[in-house]
Amino acid sequence: MNEAESSKGCAWITGASSGLGRALARRMAADGWRVAATARRAAPLEELAREAKDLPGEVHAFPLDVTDLAAVKSTVAQIEAQLGPIAQAVLNAGGHQPMRATEFASTVFRDLIEVNLMGCVHGLEALLPGMLARRAGGIAVVASVAGYRGLPTAAAYGMTKAGLINMAEALKPELDRQGIRLQLVNPGFVRTPLTDQNSFPMPFLMEVEDAAEALYRGLRSSRFEIAFPWRFVTLMKLLRILPASLVFAVTRHLVPKR
Repeated sequence: MNEAESSKGCAWITGASSGLGRALARRMAADGWRVAATARRAAPLEELAREAKDLPGEVHAFPLDVTDLAAVKSTVAQIEAQLGPIAQAVLNAGGHQPMRATEFASTVFRDLIEVNLMGCVHGLEALLPGMLARRAGGIAVVASVAGYRGLPTAAAYGMTKAGLINMAEALKPELDRQGIRLQLVNPGFVRTPLTDQNSFPMPFLMEVEDAAEALYRGLRSSRFEIAFPWRFVTLMKLLRILPASLVFAVTRHLVPKR
């Protein structure tokens, strides 16, 4: 398929080797996008590209570690040289390491900051010059409802997601003026290899294909925040506005007993 035959343009999705990123790459390729899929592991990306061979669009594998700024900039340049200007980026790469207060370690924070927070920052630094010059493009920053309020065992993870939410809110007004559509994605629990490791109940758990559909629907809307599933989002937003005393009365029950 050449560029003229693909109606949707070029999309870049980070963290596309598994989970929500992988499902979204397939969904967008099914709708005719030329998808540049990046992640650290090359083999799952190549498998994803093969799976997409019969779809209307394409998936191209670009192995990448988003914690390496120089590599991110080089890969974005390579994607645009090969597939055309990036019309839609979904900065989705991330990880989670639960940590109890009794196991507090700065290394956990550093690891998650590098991937969840700085990985997204590196993507923005690589994308914005071209999009600003074109005065066009869409960027979706994938955070989490865990960024709304501090939750037990998620001190490091929630901090990075809260940082992404704040950053996106701060950038949004200026990027609007420059013709760039910035959106914030706050998923709840989605069934992925990452959440399969959780030993606690996950309310309103979504199947990954349903979550990818909700995300893609949001990307085609004018909404700033794309959040799902709505019932869990509503509960978490309620916690966001409750007084601290009431919030802690709830979250104390979430502390693991062992």
